[in-house]
Amino acid sequence: MYFPSWMRQLYRGLSAQPAWASPRRSLVLSPHRRLPEFSSFIARTNTCGELRSSHLGQEVTLCGWIQYRRQNIFLVLRDFHGLVQIVIPQDESAASVKKILCEAPVESVVQVSGTVVARPPGQENPKMPTGEIEIKVKTAELLNSCKKLPFEIKDFVKKTEALRLQYRYLDLRSFQMQRNLRLRSQMVMRMREYLCNLHGFIDIETPTLFKKTPGGAKEFLVPSREPGKFYSLPQSPQQFKQLLMIGGFDRYFQVARCYRDEGSRPDRQPEFTQIIDISNVFRNTEIGFLQDALSKPQGTVKAICVPGGAEVLPVFLKTSINWNSPVAELIMEEQRLEFIRLMQVQEDDVILLTAGEHQKACSLLGKLRLECADLLEKKGVVLRDPALFSFLWVVDFPLFLPKEDNPRELESAHHPFTAPHPSDIHLLYTEPEKVRSQHYDLVLNGSEIGGGSIRIHNAELQHYVLATLLKEDVKLLSHLLQALDYGAPPHGGIALGLDRLMCLVTGSPSIRDVIAFPKSFRGHDLMSSAPDCVPPEDLKPYHIQVSWPADSESEKNSLNLHQES
Repeated sequence: MYFPSWMRQLYRGLSAQPAWASPRRSLVLSPHRRLPEFSSFIARTNTCGELRSSHLGQEVTLCGWIQYRRQNIFLVLRDFHGLVQIVIPQDESAASVKKILCEAPVESVVQVSGTVVARPPGQENPKMPTGEIEIKVKTAELLNSCKKLPFEIKDFVKKTEALRLQYRYLDLRSFQMQRNLRLRSQMVMRMREYLCNLHGFIDIETPTLFKKTPGGAKEFLVPSREPGKFYSLPQSPQQFKQLLMIGGFDRYFQVARCYRDEGSRPDRQPEFTQIIDISNVFRNTEIGFLQDALSKPQGTVKAICVPGGAEVLPVFLKTSINWNSPVAELIMEEQRLEFIRLMQVQEDDVILLTAGEHQKACSLLGKLRLECADLLEKKGVVLRDPALFSFLWVVDFPLFLPKEDNPRELESAHHPFTAPHPSDIHLLYTEPEKVRSQHYDLVLNGSEIGGGSIRIHNAELQHYVLATLLKEDVKLLSHLLQALDYGAPPHGGIALGLDRLMCLVTGSPSIRDVIAFPKSFRGHDLMSSAPDCVPPEDLKPYHIQVSWPADSESEKNSLNLHQES
């Protein structure tokens, strides 16, 4: 994969210690005491990836997984630092060693001892950091044999995502996953060093068990031993951020675990063309669904042009000479010409068109655009340059949006603690739907990688927003409102989505490729089968019981049988 110059510089900075370097370290506890270089429990003397020609003649002990074997003469041993070639002895006196190394299945764990020797002239491998040397083995021990693998641990071998998640501990051995997670660790370390050492931030952990928060994403509930009382897993440390500001920690950060009860998604958000509003073109149209959409409040017609998409995409409206779409028969010639002019369409382009309420139409067409990009790239069309990193800020969001189920009521566009734009505060009391917020999003290559806002630091204003405009129960936030009354300074913050950022940096198609143990699309752990049933006696201390749906009787019965047995 190609990385731009700034990314290569970053990676070099992150990898000041080569990935194959020796793990020997000395931790200085005091000026007079030094820990030994190796624990007495460690059998190996070196890692597989660190040996070079400078180690020639040394006696070494290595441990690792058998990567592959060639003609029962050589095998490649792998550990977390790299690969090294092992020479399997062929003489009779070493028959037991040969038997172990030749019969052990691939991915078995072995320990070998031997001498570092130079490879014969012409047999060096410049593609391997250890390609100038090999290990002439004297002894070998099978530490653990590997049963038949559910899939080959090679990046080029295609595996379904479900299979990868089911055997995640095997998938983690792949080069790609090793690279992604090690780069993630290094980036987090550099972030901490940058914030703490250079800018005086303090890293503070906030609680995982909290209480339900109004607005925002749906939260996971955790039962307590007090009847009818539940904790909530925080969807973000939102309130704690503000309380820490009030507490005087004016530069705080944390790598926070956030919990949201919503489906997972690949989070690939590229862009390759623009949405253009074509409502005016069809004001006098005879097409029924367009008439219906434009007759309603906030009704709109949107379209995008997919250049050259006719050869690879399902066609709504193909812009060939005859416009071979049923919709085209109802478009008047004047509308057709204006449509072509606005969209700047060419032969074999495809037009995707949506009509409906403004926000829904834009959201739908945005999703269609991304699907088209994926389909075109699968067909070999180059749309997105992996070497290009384009950033932008999105600002001037509305502070409130109409509720989807009741448009006469308002809900927070971001969260209920976002401050209104200073120029719009007067509108809070007359036309709150027109108020802009001090909310900002950071976008990289079409993906939102971070968002934040300036917060309300006035208790009276916060109470008005919660109680009067959002009609929330202010008792749920009495602790925050009380804290704002004790000299809360103006404050704000931003949260970067580390998973999404790593996904873009590594070029991974899904955030599940940069998380060690992710959940499936439906929020399941396919490796451990979580979430799982628990017996009723485990629920008694929490004063709750399961209400089984009618279609779950078989599952309920199987659970009861398991309990009785």
